[in-house]
Amino acid sequence: MTGFVNIDKGEGVSSAYAVNRVKRLSGMPCGHMGTLDPLASGVLPIGIGNAARLFEYFLNKEKTYLARFRFGVTTKTLDRESELVFGGKVPEKEEIEEVLPRFVGEIEQVPPAFSAVCVGGKRSYEYARQGKEVPLNAKRVRISSFRLIGQTEKDEFLFEIVCGGGTYIRSLARDVSGALGTVGFMAALRRIQSGVFAEQTAVPLDKLTPENFAQYVIPTEEVLPFPALEIDDEKLYHGLSVPVRQADGRYKLYRNGEFYGLARVENGAAKTEKKLC
Repeated sequence: MTGFVNIDKGEGVSSAYAVNRVKRLSGMPCGHMGTLDPLASGVLPIGIGNAARLFEYFLNKEKTYLARFRFGVTTKTLDRESELVFGGKVPEKEEIEEVLPRFVGEIEQVPPAFSAVCVGGKRSYEYARQGKEVPLNAKRVRISSFRLIGQTEKDEFLFEIVCGGGTYIRSLARDVSGALGTVGFMAALRRIQSGVFAEQTAVPLDKLTPENFAQYVIPTEEVLPFPALEIDDEKLYHGLSVPVRQADGRYKLYRNGEFYGLARVENGAAKTEKKLC
């Protein structure tokens, strides 16, 4: 059994727990395509078997989040996991809308101190838990859309954010607050889209059983965003290149009508790149 399961992860459950649950149900090695913190919920694609080796092909996919930011108060972790620290104003809706365009496009973003960024051989959160200041380098991330949906509490607002991989929503809460001359943190987060995986087709973990698990497995070939290429020449499957007329690029490879894996075409020659069947 190989393919993907589109999990709707609930709050309070780690991504590792979700992966282990799918691993037990499938009896295969598994891996997720982009972690969600325990406090976050939503779409968590999990690859089963050889499909778990495809992480690199999903690095550039866009993700869509619904995030609630609280203003006028913050925490050390920039989420609900630590003590509240009061110290700022609550901005008006119009003020927020005015600064959001600054955070759209390619931007520089400093990760939160409480994050898994590696610094000197340790995770940043290890230093932060000890109260140590750790200089973190800014990284370039891509924000395609940043939209204020509405006000949910007197000091809380709901946003829709479409971004590339590696974006820290907690950092956005911090930086938007700073641009408004106040402080803030991420009060809640839900991922509603991750590449081709959407919340409309996601299944909660507690709905999966040994009896129904197979019906939720999405075939690998349905997920990969590459054109199809049928090659029956056996030389290709013994590590050799074979001539083709297709343009250069990556293809979903089919052998005798059956999905085999990935192939790459360069200069009129195809070669297998990854076996996935």
